[in-house]
Amino acid sequence: MPPKEPEASGRSPRRAKPGRSIRRLVIWYRRNAAVTSLVGTATSAVSSAGSMAGAAVSGAGSVAGAATSVAGSVLQPLVLDPLRRLQAGHGGEVPAIQDSERLWLAVDGMGGDHAPGPILEGCLNAVELLPLKVRFVAEAEPLARAVAQMGLQEQLDAAIAKGRLELVPSGPSVGMDEEATVVRRKRDASINLAMDLVKRGEATAVYSAGNSGAVMASAIFRLGRLPGIDRPAIGALFPTKDQTKQVLVLDVGANMDCKPEWLLQFALLGNIYCRDVLQVAKPRLGLVNIGEEECKGNDLCLRSHQLLAAEQRFQFAGNCEGRDILSSNFDVVVCDGFTGNVLLKFLESVGSVLLDVIKEELPRGRRGKVGSAFLIGNLRRIKKRLDHAEHGGALLLGVDGVCVIGHGSSKALSVLSALRLAHSAASHGVMENLHALSLDRAPKATGTPATCG
Repeated sequence: MPPKEPEASGRSPRRAKPGRSIRRLVIWYRRNAAVTSLVGTATSAVSSAGSMAGAAVSGAGSVAGAATSVAGSVLQPLVLDPLRRLQAGHGGEVPAIQDSERLWLAVDGMGGDHAPGPILEGCLNAVELLPLKVRFVAEAEPLARAVAQMGLQEQLDAAIAKGRLELVPSGPSVGMDEEATVVRRKRDASINLAMDLVKRGEATAVYSAGNSGAVMASAIFRLGRLPGIDRPAIGALFPTKDQTKQVLVLDVGANMDCKPEWLLQFALLGNIYCRDVLQVAKPRLGLVNIGEEECKGNDLCLRSHQLLAAEQRFQFAGNCEGRDILSSNFDVVVCDGFTGNVLLKFLESVGSVLLDVIKEELPRGRRGKVGSAFLIGNLRRIKKRLDHAEHGGALLLGVDGVCVIGHGSSKALSVLSALRLAHSAASHGVMENLHALSLDRAPKATGTPATCG
């Protein structure tokens, strides 16, 4: 007997239930707190995308593809790309740069573990993206080899032809493992010639990723200290939980053992830089300590607290515990160089460790792979916010010129970011304001500081 024909009906055939896989994914995310906290805002968008896809969305692969694009569009505005912020404020196209707006910067091309090739590459990128010109100081033969190996000749020739980059030949450079005092003997070293360009007014700022001790020594010998400053400090910009704010931490390595008077000087320098360059109207200054109470800490902290609290030229917000440094409650934080360097090196490891931990916590198998599709792009952007390469370098404050010290392992991205930092400091007239401060010799802490009973 032939099969029975289906009876005619005015109703259309019933569709398959849409969004079943989507609902399973949503249930899974709600059961995983770590994932829910990151993609909770994207859940509703993903669910609506699944319902619109209907019966066409049947496989987990298709679901993951659609969900990733939707989640990316939802979460993208929530995570700020530091380099994009440095280059163009809030993203979008970089405005055209007029040659009349460009400032000359001097770059130590031989400083760093990977110099000179990646340093030059960063400079070539910088002159295209930023309103600056570069005088690149380096030894001729190593530079020629690096240009040939990295295929930078065409880009280099174009930058020179446009007048955006000049090559300045130097003598033997200072090695990363040499003593800082070697800058006195190697007078034609690249770092010395770069400092001389700033001293003569042929550059508005200097950048080096070389031996930090040698960079500091060269800056003191060639540029000199600001009046009233006993010890220059290295100030690094740390990210905070507020993606629109940074905190300036100094000293992060120039002075291992400090006096209370020096920390007061660091605070005065940091206050001016934060106010003029970072555009914070009333910077809140903190002193790194083990407790909020003024009676906590070692002798250095106790005596420094006395001086900072009595100073009227800035707003002292009290002691800053380690957990509060990235809280965005402080704009400038001061400490001795030993403590600051430990903080800096610790922060450099946080981004990669955070990403690795979250990867390990994601479930294995298909569910873990699908979940990773939602998160991996955003986790990488979070890592970038904590990556030292995105901030480029640290400022040497207290010398008579704008000087930026890069990380020894700096490559093109770090150089680009550091040059943006140097240009920002030079273009905001921070040196004029530092000179106008006319710092008096810092008062000495007197009396016996209070201690907790």
